Amino acid sequence: MSDRAERAPVAVTSACTGCGACLLTCPEHAIRPHGQPLDILAELCTGCMECVEICPADAIIEVG
Repeated sequence: MSDRAERAPVAVTSACTGCGACLLTCPEHAIRPHGQPLDILAELCTGCMECVEICPADAIIEVG
């Protein structure tokens, strides 16, 4: 199993306000509103960083 399948290149921190901007921005629909912070599906995330750029709370960070 590849690293990509095991861990997404981004993570949602506790600073997440649940505004949903990242949900609408993600071209791969890899972010799911199941929980707080939101879930990022590693198998779908391509690491484009659009969610990092759009987050008004700076709650999504690059990892690894």
